[in-house]
Amino acid sequence: MTNKTVWSSESGDQRKKQNPTYTKSLPPQQQMIYLHRESSGRGGKAVSLVKGLMLSEDDLKALSKKLKQECGTGGTIKDGIIEIQGEHRQKISEILIKLGYKVKIAGG
Repeated sequence: MTNKTVWSSESGDQRKKQNPTYTKSLPPQQQMIYLHRESSGRGGKAVSLVKGLMLSEDDLKALSKKLKQECGTGGTIKDGIIEIQGEHRQKISEILIKLGYKVKIAGG
């Protein structure tokens, strides 16, 4: 039998919710942000990932918009992680530090 039954509640499959959505944002001074670079599954093109944000959905969208404008590129938000097209970790780090966040650049 390849057909397996999966139970789900009225709110859908809860396994897909990895990152919680925050209703209230933590102040920047209380957050540690990790910047990653990823290119797998993207045709060899690099993407800068901003992880560890504890922001409400509106604040997350506003920060994403600011980072995209400052870097002059596109991007998106997936599962609470901001994805910025291209290798912009250093620039993103400078922007976030100015805003008061603690930043760590992860990976090579």
